[in-house]
This record gives sequence, structure tokens and C-alpha cells, in this order.
Amino acid sequence: MKPDYIVINTLSLLSKLTGIGKYTFEVCKRITKLGVNAEIDYFYGYYSKKLYMMNIPPSGKIVKKIKGYLSKFYLVKKMTRESLLFVSRFSHRSFDLYWEPNIVPLEHLRSKHLITTIHDFSFQHYPECLPKENKEYLQRYFWKNINKSDRIITGSHYIKNEIIDQLHYDPARIKVIYHGVDHDNFKMYDHSLLQEFKIAHKLPEKFILFVGSIEPRKNLKNVLMGYNALPEAFKKECKYVLAGFSGWKNKEIMSIIKREGKNIVYLGYLSNLELAYLYNLASAFIYASLYEGFGIPPLEAMACGTPVIVSRSSSLPEVCGDAAYYVDPLRVDSISEGMYKVSNDSALREGLARRGIVHAKSFSWDESARSHLSLFNEVLHQ
Repeated sequence: MKPDYIVINTLSLLSKLTGIGKYTFEVCKRITKLGVNAEIDYFYGYYSKKLYMMNIPPSGKIVKKIKGYLSKFYLVKKMTRESLLFVSRFSHRSFDLYWEPNIVPLEHLRSKHLITTIHDFSFQHYPECLPKENKEYLQRYFWKNINKSDRIITGSHYIKNEIIDQLHYDPARIKVIYHGVDHDNFKMYDHSLLQEFKIAHKLPEKFILFVGSIEPRKNLKNVLMGYNALPEAFKKECKYVLAGFSGWKNKEIMSIIKREGKNIVYLGYLSNLELAYLYNLASAFIYASLYEGFGIPPLEAMACGTPVIVSRSSSLPEVCGDAAYYVDPLRVDSISEGMYKVSNDSALREGLARRGIVHAKSFSWDESARSHLSLFNEVLHQ
């Protein structure tokens, strides 16, 4: 039987993996192992049969400086993306199915069928939190292209309801597929390994952890204010550690981190294994985001046995269930109280950790990939 031809946009894998890149990579990695009767091409500005990540930091001080300098300029970034996409327009290839995992279908990827993943409507609700080039791109092309989709995938019922409200899209054509946790990586580790990591990174004995991009939607300003409002004795004993891509529009946040350096530690971007060690070592994990379509880090923390604090907002209660302690992201006192209580109440901590480990087991990238593939086959053979 002639195989189907599928194309997947993997442009998000060309930079450090954040939420969408991780989702794309984890699902694609597993789809190829499920015995799919299809030829899959990955689109990186050109077509390739290989799935890979350009997730390698630049070598050499000069290269790092040049890359950092250029990345700050909107026109350079815009011209790079548009040049890459312009060249690919000259390809005459056509596919049976195109899966767009990154919200906006590309116009020049020709296919009989289109499936698009919508992660959230942050560009609509919080446009001020986005870099200029991202905001302009999404506002220009999302509304224009999204209704070409045969099906829409989303990571939560919360966002499914937003899709129905925003797009007036047929609910029967929206598939909720939860994201997963890589349980081979995010798990509880041996004490000796963790101690080596702690010493190598000069980590404090006790700390509250955040993992994610350092950008406005993550509500880090309020969290930092909440932490700073805690008693000096508490801060002396329990530090606040952040890890993740440096993000955007974070000048004020980074200045606070620098100013409060004795109590606040920023580690930058870490590998998945390093993150797993960090989750294991943390006294508590906080994710008081303003708005999330899913929220992978809280589940990763749970899988590592870490007590989790999250916002009672958007999709987070749906995803975290009864395995998290909830705070109001708009109230600094609520955030402060949550950090203090979870850090000091051993019975609460133990209960959250126990429930979190069990809860995280119900989220699997293998299951997520199977659900994606099932939908692909449904659309291809309808």
C-alpha cells in the first residue's frame, strides 16, 4: 500500500527548547517509533527526513557576543525568518497531511489536509508580554490561516473552550490531547548524584524553584516581590532559584535578580537532566503564571517528588488537579503566603509530594504521541 506523505513544521527546534519546542520534539520523537505507515518530512526551512535539535550553545566568546547582539534586533530576526521561508516557497512538493504544532499554519506547505495545534491565546490576551516580531506575526497570520485547519489540537479543555469562543470552531473538530512528562528523565534520583550536582552549581541547602522562560507572562515580578516580602530569617535559610531561557521584556526582572543576588540565584538555560536534578533538590516549586494553555514544568516537578505551588488561573487547575497548592497570581501576599506555608509545613509538603508523584504518572508523551497519530490517521482516511 502506498504510504501517506506527512510534513511537520519543526522550525521551533532550531533554537533552545521552550514549551512549544519541547512539545514538538517529544511528540515527533515518538511518532516515528509507533510504526506509522507514512513518509514523514520535517521542515526546518528545508525538508529533511531527520528529526534533530539545533539546541547547542554557540562556542567561543566572540560568537556568543555576536549572536546575542544580533538576537536583540527585531529587523534582523524578521529578515532571517522571512528569507528562510521565502526560499522554501520555490519547492513544488505536496503532502497528504501537514501538522503545524506551532499555532500558525505556513501558507507554502502544500497539503490535502491540515491539522494545527493551538496552545493558547496569549497573543490575544497579553499582547504586551510578547516580543514585537512575535506579536506582529501572530496577529497578521493567525486569524488569516487558522480556519484552513481540518482539525485543531489543543492541550487542555480550558483552551478548547477559548477556541470555540474565539474562532466559533466546531467543537467536534477540536481534539484535546494532554502534554506529557518524560518519565525516563524526570524522576527521583540517587542522593549522591544530586549532591554532586548541588556542589558543582553551588546551590543552597534549601530553595524554592522556578523553571521557565524569564518573560512577563510568567509573572516573575509578583513572585519576586512575594519572596522579598518574606521574613529575612526565612530568606537567609531558603533561597529562590530560577532556571530557564532568558526570554524577553525582562529588564526589570533581571535587575531585581541582580540586586537581590544574596538570596536569588539565576542559573540560565539547563539541559533536561540538569533540570531533573534541580527539581529533586528543590524544597518547593512555584509556577504562578498569569496564563497557561497547559504548563509542563509543574508536572515535571511533581514527577521528581517536589511540592508544587501554582496559580489558580487558566488551565493550571485542570492540569495539576489536587496535587498542587494554589495561589492568586495577582496578589503578592497570596504568593508570599504560599511559598512560606509550603516551605515550612512538613505535613503539607509531604502530602503534595506524594499526590504529585501519582498525578504526574497520568501524563505520558507516549500516550500523547499515540493520540496525535490516531488523529492523523483519522483525518488521512476519512
